[in-house]
Amino acid sequence: MPRGPRLDSPGTLHHVMVRGIERGPIVIDEQDREDFVFQMGRLSKATGTAVYAWAIMTNHAHILLKSGADGMSSFMRKLLTGYAIRYNRKHHRHGYLFQNRYKSIVCQEDLYFQQLVSYIHLNPYRAGLVHSLKELDTYLWSGHAVIMKLHDNDWQARDYVLQYFGLQEGQARNAYRSFVEAESRIGKKSELTGGGLIRSLGGWSEVKALRKRGEQQLGDARILGDGDFVKEVLDQAEYNVKCQLSTLDRKRCAVVEVQRQCEARDVSIVLLQSGSRQSGLSRLRKEVADTLVREYGLSLAETARLLGISTSGVAEIVRTAVRTV
Repeated sequence: MPRGPRLDSPGTLHHVMVRGIERGPIVIDEQDREDFVFQMGRLSKATGTAVYAWAIMTNHAHILLKSGADGMSSFMRKLLTGYAIRYNRKHHRHGYLFQNRYKSIVCQEDLYFQQLVSYIHLNPYRAGLVHSLKELDTYLWSGHAVIMKLHDNDWQARDYVLQYFGLQEGQARNAYRSFVEAESRIGKKSELTGGGLIRSLGGWSEVKALRKRGEQQLGDARILGDGDFVKEVLDQAEYNVKCQLSTLDRKRCAVVEVQRQCEARDVSIVLLQSGSRQSGLSRLRKEVADTLVREYGLSLAETARLLGISTSGVAEIVRTAVRTV
């Protein structure tokens, strides 16, 4: 089933997961990692996006962030598009770098914040990029070393994370480290990478127990949280739709989005609109069409005109789109 539109109100906590196309690498060397981290920090400051936890792996990345005034989608679009352009130029490659749609889960902060920070920062350890928690403490390519005060990123919301673990700096840092160590022995928690009722309740057995008691709780695949939180997020999303951009502004934003997508793949807009079946163009049209309809609210006809394809073609793209991460 296609995933629904993003839930992206300013001030929302998101667990964002980005993968390389066909599970290929998104970083090859330390210069790539430095570039990704630098741009993440620069954009965090520029957009007011709070970054609490992050980890750059070989073929994917995790970020725990709270969106700024322009929303999470704007932050991620600027980060991934800019990085992909520089990566392609540096490594003399063309085409997609990231899988067609990154995954973002809206998370209930009071229930999941500590676990999400720990889960994300333990990724390099669990993947074998470091071989001990002591080595993780100084590892540069996750936010853990910053929390431990063994590396400095002035843009990372370190103090906000530590206030969940204590009031005094040293005590909070030790409590955080103990929490991470305890979590490392529990194993990977799959519920922290997705939403929905089953994940929010911790498994199917809990859902069955809830139903046996005759209780009901709202769930949504895009949200990790209890029923009240899910309802609050969905109500806010409905309100945001009513207050969305004018039709003219939406069309202007859509044109900019097409330009960005083409630039990221070194494809001219003229070629995209030509109907050419050149390798990679069909895939690009599908991704852009789906984004324009679902995230910018363009009609099928408007999207078709921007991409130089038929309205029925856009309808088929949207109908059959399957987004994986």
